[in-house]
Amino acid sequence: MNPIDFDRAFAKYAHEWVHERMKVEKDLDAIEAEMPDLYREWLKIPADFLSGISPEDYFAAYGSPEALIGLMREYQAAGIPIPDPLMERLDDMGDAAISPLTALAADERADVSLRMTALNLLIELSAREPMPLCLSLVDRRESQDELADVAAELLMSMGEDAVPHMLERLDRASDAALDTYLDLLCNFPGDERIYTVTVERFLRLADRRALYANYLAKLGDERALEALKRVMALSDLSYLDYLEVRNAIEVLGGEAPADDRRFDGDPAYESLKNMN
Repeated sequence: MNPIDFDRAFAKYAHEWVHERMKVEKDLDAIEAEMPDLYREWLKIPADFLSGISPEDYFAAYGSPEALIGLMREYQAAGIPIPDPLMERLDDMGDAAISPLTALAADERADVSLRMTALNLLIELSAREPMPLCLSLVDRRESQDELADVAAELLMSMGEDAVPHMLERLDRASDAALDTYLDLLCNFPGDERIYTVTVERFLRLADRRALYANYLAKLGDERALEALKRVMALSDLSYLDYLEVRNAIEVLGGEAPADDRRFDGDPAYESLKNMN
């Protein structure tokens, strides 16, 4: 049996509702604002396409996370969006769902979007078990890597538990992985290595000045003011670099040096100027 398309069923219900609603309400923005409430109402209504079961209750009959994950795979293979009630049922299973979801997130044969869905569910479950997987995904990340981005979000949700494991990778991480680890670690000041590596990369990597200025602002260590002001004085700053460095100085309690330089010709500057 093909997976049931919940999104299409709701779209049909909403289309009919809007048709009736427009007979008394002509403001389309007001109608659109009612959609979230309409969806929540629809979830509770017994549905013919589900043999009289409401959408929010349909997956209650599935007693194991493995069965639900099998359904997720079927939905993905059919190109049909995974229904919210299916994912909510997995979330309701709590700890029992963690290992099966971790296995799905680790399955390199599975579609990346499906693995990302598994990682997002693990974030909702406040899971710790996937830490080795998340570290591995970040370690192997490419510069643009959505799967590693979600893995990083899961590491962030683990808080201090993940910090020692990220710290021990600072000496051997690739550039892309190091960017990610420092982004996370700057939320947990206290280890000198975080400050040292972040400042060193800020001063050395001219193409990532804005990124690392943002990290230093987040880290909150006033010692970084000297490095920030030194870079602020450079003549080759782009407009975005300038803004981020200036912001970091101010966040750390410093006063940005008076500066009347112009950025004519800088694409970001010209784009902003044209908008104004």
